Amino acid sequence: MVLMLTMGSAKNKELSVTEDSGKTKYYVLMEELKRDIISGKRKPGDRLPSENELSAACHVSRHTVRKALSILEQEGFIEAEHGRGTFVSRRAGTKKGSGNIAVITTYLSDYIFPGLIQGIDSVLTAKGYSIILKNTGNSRLKESRCLEEILEKEVDGLIIEPSKSEIMCGHKGLYDKLDFYGIPYVFIQGYYAQMRQKPCILMDDCMGGYLVTRHLIRLGHKKILGIFKADDVQGIQRHKGYVKALQEGGFTYDPDLVIWFHTEDRNMKPSEVLIYLLEEGEKMDGIVCYNDQIALEVIKALERCGLSVPEDISVTGYDNSFIAENAVVKLTTIANPQERLGAMAAELLLEKIQGIPDAESQVKRILKPELVVRESCKDRRI
Repeated sequence: MVLMLTMGSAKNKELSVTEDSGKTKYYVLMEELKRDIISGKRKPGDRLPSENELSAACHVSRHTVRKALSILEQEGFIEAEHGRGTFVSRRAGTKKGSGNIAVITTYLSDYIFPGLIQGIDSVLTAKGYSIILKNTGNSRLKESRCLEEILEKEVDGLIIEPSKSEIMCGHKGLYDKLDFYGIPYVFIQGYYAQMRQKPCILMDDCMGGYLVTRHLIRLGHKKILGIFKADDVQGIQRHKGYVKALQEGGFTYDPDLVIWFHTEDRNMKPSEVLIYLLEEGEKMDGIVCYNDQIALEVIKALERCGLSVPEDISVTGYDNSFIAENAVVKLTTIANPQERLGAMAAELLLEKIQGIPDAESQVKRILKPELVVRESCKDRRI
């Protein structure tokens, strides 16, 4: 159903409200009004039609209109003035010029994040900005809370690593509010499907997964197990690269040779499932791991099974962290220059604050991976 709404007699604008399958009328109306506000069609201070006008124009009840407006008011997009009507919030655009930049990452103490923060800080400090640092523990709930806190502060921009980026974002309204306030934001290391067009700095993880898998194939490996994270974009893309290399090498993709894990079971599932497969007699001569941390746990699990790396099974990591360099068996891995990635994100955010359009941007959006060869892979052609 399409509802035509005239937005104010002075400007005589028509707003098309489309009822999508599965959405209530009040939610459809709320979303369309919000889009009109965020896009700038309705400016801060503009008066909205009355409940009666909206009800008549959209052929919906006043109760439906009231529920839609209530949500917009709760989210801060509109404000009601007794005796005068309902207006687009005048708070839009008031949070700029603070000199503060918010940075939200999934973890702070994890092995690759100090470099990321250092890269961001090196660029922003040189430009006179202060950093407000938060982390989510890769929790959607904590991410929404962090965004709510940021929206209450004076900030000029935001750099954010999305939590569980492969899952659809359930709190997009908070990102809509950032747009409403005119606060630019840049995603790093992933993005939500609904916001794939937003500025983002990424590693080419598909190519990274391809490079480590191709390396094993070139060393003569025939049965290569893959271990990947299912709830973030990096894991999905690294798996894609793994599949591509297998197909190019003439191997049939075997889903039974892939272990998927999630944030909540990352400390147990990869190793436990690997041990189970080995006990069941599954043969493998190489393992491609989601990252260096998983690779280290895999090596420990293989040792518990009486197998050695790389003599019995080769193992690769991802990130080229201190773990890769200092493990008992030094890991073949993918270089992940987190400091550079952080600096690029900061540079891109500064461009957005300055209003530089994408077409004129000087910042590359994708980092190319590099294979780092060490001791954890054996040449099986000999």
